Amino acid sequence: MTYDVGIIGSGPAGLSAAIYAKRANLSAVVIEKEYEGTGQIAESGQVDNYLGLPGISGYDLGEQFREHAVKFGVSFLEQEVTEIKKEDSAVFTIIFEDGSSVETKTVIYAAGATPRRANIPGEQEYSGKGVSYCAICDGSFYRGKKVAVLGGGDTALDDAVYLADLAEQVYVIHRRKEFRGAATTVEKLRKKENVTFVLEHQVKEITGAEKVNGVVLENGTAIAVDGVFVAYGSVPQTNLVKELVILDAAGYVKAEETGETSLAGLYVAGDVRTKKLRQVVTAVSDGANAATAVVEYLK
Repeated sequence: MTYDVGIIGSGPAGLSAAIYAKRANLSAVVIEKEYEGTGQIAESGQVDNYLGLPGISGYDLGEQFREHAVKFGVSFLEQEVTEIKKEDSAVFTIIFEDGSSVETKTVIYAAGATPRRANIPGEQEYSGKGVSYCAICDGSFYRGKKVAVLGGGDTALDDAVYLADLAEQVYVIHRRKEFRGAATTVEKLRKKENVTFVLEHQVKEITGAEKVNGVVLENGTAIAVDGVFVAYGSVPQTNLVKELVILDAAGYVKAEETGETSLAGLYVAGDVRTKKLRQVVTAVSDGANAATAVVEYLK
């Protein structure tokens, strides 16, 4: 059987694409490498910015997305994709780790991006319990509290600006004296009374009890904080498509709102594509747009 569309990734973008594809009466298969996976959203302790569902846990929201897709009769394959081929034929061949494959007329690639980790003690233990990788997602939980932002690039600086309007105190901890991010953003932060730069230092440990209560620097200095934002940027999962489509300098797939890439029939949705905001709401939107574009392409 040749499917109308193969959707790689079962996060919000992939599941949204699957629902829109099924509503358009396309034969669609969602390919996921984790059993009944729902993407990174499952790791969020609480989601407060998805319209109509304030305070829902990320796990529950992901489960609702999946149940919706199942209800619409979406097919799932639990496989890890190792290669995507499109040669002389207009059909794509999606090859799996076990050597099997499926053929599809189009592909929606929704493999996402993963945040760069600090790889320090306490990070994994307190993930979702004070350790966050998304200031826009979780910043509102730290109104009037103290937070640390780790990093010196644009992600860290932009997160610090955002958090400074919410938190009582923001510590920007960076291992170098100079920042890699925009000088204008640094100057903006220097003017904020509740922002403290901790330069030429690294965090060696994140401490806590039930939740985060501080960080310890490599020189032994302890700083009491209620939250830690690891802001080293993200790594787009584009290895499978880097030889097929055009990427930007950061490794994201170049695509506009339709998800259309430089290769006919291959679309992207979610965190893997070039865009300003990477949130669950924009991932869901991307999936809908990509599936709608696929319908037009197949016509």
